[in-house]
Amino acid sequence: MTEKIRSLAPSASNRRWWTLGAMCFALFMIMLDNTVVNVALPSIQRDLHTSLSALEWTINAYTLTFAVLLVTGGRLGDIFGRRRMFLFGVITFALSSAAIGFSPSDTWLIAGRAIQGIGAAFMMPATLSIISNAFPAHERGRAIGTWAGVSAIALAIGPLVGGWMVEHLSWQAIFFINVPVAALAVVITLWAAHESRDESAERSVDIPGVLTLGAGVGALVLALVEGNAWGWDSFGVLGLLAVAVGSVIAFVLTERRVKNPMLDFSHFRSRTFLGANLVAFLVTFAMFGMFLFIALYMQNVLGYSPLEAGVRFLPTTLVVMALGPVAGRLSDRVGPRPLLVLGLVTVAVALFWQSFIQVDTSYLFLLPAFVLMGIGIAFVMSPMSTAAMNAVDPSKAGAASGVLSMTRMVGGTLGVAVIGAMVSAIGHNKLEALLPHATSGQLDKLSDALGAGGGAHVPATVEKAMNLAYVDGLGSALVVAAGMALLGAVLAWMLIAKHAPAPDEGVVLDASALSPAVEEAEAAQLQTEPARA
Repeated sequence: MTEKIRSLAPSASNRRWWTLGAMCFALFMIMLDNTVVNVALPSIQRDLHTSLSALEWTINAYTLTFAVLLVTGGRLGDIFGRRRMFLFGVITFALSSAAIGFSPSDTWLIAGRAIQGIGAAFMMPATLSIISNAFPAHERGRAIGTWAGVSAIALAIGPLVGGWMVEHLSWQAIFFINVPVAALAVVITLWAAHESRDESAERSVDIPGVLTLGAGVGALVLALVEGNAWGWDSFGVLGLLAVAVGSVIAFVLTERRVKNPMLDFSHFRSRTFLGANLVAFLVTFAMFGMFLFIALYMQNVLGYSPLEAGVRFLPTTLVVMALGPVAGRLSDRVGPRPLLVLGLVTVAVALFWQSFIQVDTSYLFLLPAFVLMGIGIAFVMSPMSTAAMNAVDPSKAGAASGVLSMTRMVGGTLGVAVIGAMVSAIGHNKLEALLPHATSGQLDKLSDALGAGGGAHVPATVEKAMNLAYVDGLGSALVVAAGMALLGAVLAWMLIAKHAPAPDEGVVLDASALSPAVEEAEAAQLQTEPARA
């Protein structure tokens, strides 16, 4: 026992594993913060007397800055040093978290959340690129399996931890807890992690690329977040989509001409890198909407408290915790493709199972779906990241990690928006049939509030109709989400490289696989405000 403990103590021989630990600490902090905030929103609203619009921007401010700066944060790590940018992100995240905890007003809170998103955007790409440089290719799957498992665990237990903290401590505690976690990550990183950068890159920043990409991603994410509230045919949403398209076109034209581009598009010549990004987009589309809307279903239709709902997500968490590292090791041995296909099919089965929910569904019916979801997540996240990272030169890992994170962010945001739109549209039609005497204006208000709970504000008959409408809309949306996961399985089989890298390979060197890499986690996790469900 003494020898085992001694082997775990910090030393030169296990430095890379301590580096992994520091990256996991930081990743856990990012992912946990994404989900615990949703649970705290009602308490924040009461304490700061926050308007609904300001409450929405508590989520949106973080989402926007995070999404806009992901690729930039990754590329700056490649240029100026990944450890340096990671530490900048951790410190920024910790200081902004502390400032949020002391918020005297909603304006302070929203500003703090925006700065938090900046810190997370510098941390997230750095975690995977630092891991990729610390581990050789034949150990990378195991390390990324742990990393991806931490991401999924944090995402799943966020409502549980957040519910407990809000109920027994305060909403400020969910932000203050980041400070000691960040301090630990900084100390371990300074000792264990070696600095790395792209030695072929000049130390100059592609400012036009940063501005055009930031404008494009920011406009797209804002349009997706606000689409259901403003209306998809509204001037605001159509204008934002036009700005997004124009900015992306300008970004592509800019990158083809500048000497040191933010993103080298030749990376996408790698079928594996392209496939990993497509899988990332589709799996987050399918998965993140499910987490949000099933959580609302359990609380506002089945009547569970936030803490009780969080506890019921634990089977997913425990399965991911057990299988995430196993999936990583299997990816090293058999290659990521079969695991990705298996995982995506399992996610699809879990989502299709959940599509049969009713207003009185028992938890015993949902339990197998939660277990299957955990299996699917475990067998998708780690192999997907491993495939992407092994498809690129490690010197380009930062920017590529940012690309994959951004893909996940956009996919998850679009998934939440589409599922929310389907719930609202299908629910509206159901309400029209169930409440034939309601006016058009009343039906619009009720459909906008589906899933937000209304027992204290509407008659029992209307509440029952709202619950039936929400379940009907969500069931149909989950079938669509399952179809997206199956499409991801097909693309994974067609595009992802079949074989695992040889033990001495640092990067896959077939003609189609020279590209930057990847990053994932989780994410980032994208939410819209609860009332908008």
